[in-house]
Amino acid sequence: MEDNQVNKTKLYWTLQFGGWLTFALGQIIVFQTTSRTQIIFWLLEAAVFLVFTHLFRNFIIRRRWLDLKMNKLIPQIMLAVFILSFVVYGARLLISIPLRIYDPTVAWSPETVFGLAAVYGLIFFMWSVLYFIYHYFERYNLSLQHEAATNEIVLNNLKSQLNPHFIFNALNSIRALVDENPKKSKNAITQLSNILRNSLASNRARLTKFEDELQTVKDYLGLESIRYEERLKTEFDIHTDSYNFLVPPLMLQTLVENGIKHGISKLKEGGAIDMKTFVYDNRLKIQIRNTGELETNGVLKKEKEGLGLRNTAQRLSLLYGEEATFKIFNESENVVLTELVIPKHN
Repeated sequence: MEDNQVNKTKLYWTLQFGGWLTFALGQIIVFQTTSRTQIIFWLLEAAVFLVFTHLFRNFIIRRRWLDLKMNKLIPQIMLAVFILSFVVYGARLLISIPLRIYDPTVAWSPETVFGLAAVYGLIFFMWSVLYFIYHYFERYNLSLQHEAATNEIVLNNLKSQLNPHFIFNALNSIRALVDENPKKSKNAITQLSNILRNSLASNRARLTKFEDELQTVKDYLGLESIRYEERLKTEFDIHTDSYNFLVPPLMLQTLVENGIKHGISKLKEGGAIDMKTFVYDNRLKIQIRNTGELETNGVLKKEKEGLGLRNTAQRLSLLYGEEATFKIFNESENVVLTELVIPKHN
């Protein structure tokens, strides 16, 4: 923070000195000045502008004009510019006296006074515009950084909500198998360890390889098949280009889990989970079908059972904005379709 403030101060003074020195040199060149006295005058005039713009900046900061809305800011800027233009004209006269270029008949003529005051007012107005534009853009960038940081925190919180629930279900599945089939339980523990490894890695990443997420889904379904046995059937139809995409970690597993928990688990005869992917226009479409019925027809409930779906919608919004879509609806009488469309990560 300190370094950033030092850099901003250096930038401010560099622009101030560089800008007003350029202004003085521009006048010397435009008016083809060769007189040493006149050159000194142009340089001192630029120094006067430097001093008064700096004082004006301090005044703006003290009066908190940077926080004002446009309808209140513009009239005050115009009034300040009007006053400063005549103040600088007076300072200009004071400079001209010791340099012996002061001519009262010219200096106090209405044409000279109002003409130069108008020019000086325009210069102060342009300086004010540049100053406020810089600060508005800086604040905009800071707001974007703050929003990005906030989104990152929310994403991490959303991911952390999923892990305990997921691990609890997986451990329950293995516990039911340990006494009945030790060999199968060993394989299940391997699957769980793979899932946990991917889960831990996902906490450090916003996105993960589709291949890794697909493997997590398959390991999860392998664990669930212990509970449901013949009641759970699975099928995968994966487009080869899908493996070139990155996806939010644990998102697909959450949607598959949602299909089992709120669909297949409620059916005596069980059901099926099918996953199919398509790739088009640098987008990955993922379709997950599960046997069952969505009572709310796509409306996410406020109860706990809607957490995974609301979580998914919020994560997609934070990561992709309007570029990603998420839908869940009854495709047919006994089939629920969950559909994601995700853009390719650059």
